[in-house]
Amino acid sequence: MALKNDRYTYRVTWSEDDNEYVGLCVEFPSLSWLAQTPETALKGIRKLVADVVKDMDASGEATPEPLSCKSYSGKFMVRLPPDVHRKLAVAAAESGVSLNRIASSKLSQ
Repeated sequence: MALKNDRYTYRVTWSEDDNEYVGLCVEFPSLSWLAQTPETALKGIRKLVADVVKDMDASGEATPEPLSCKSYSGKFMVRLPPDVHRKLAVAAAESGVSLNRIASSKLSQ
């Protein structure tokens, strides 16, 4: 049975080791589903997640919040070596933009 209002984040990729497609769910990193086709791998991981959520609900365990339902401020702190900070500051100054703008541009590449 499928999970009602499933908003979890899924990915299907090829597994060279298993010679099959593997279905993954970001919010449940310990779960995976192997299948011969990507469609079957997605269907399998979605059913597995639904079963796990059902079991967690039945035992009173909290289920992970879907990443798609979380709100993000758009801010986070990054620590980097002083020489990299200097290079970014110089690049920002030469481009006539803020350090934030240059860092955001590089992170989104």
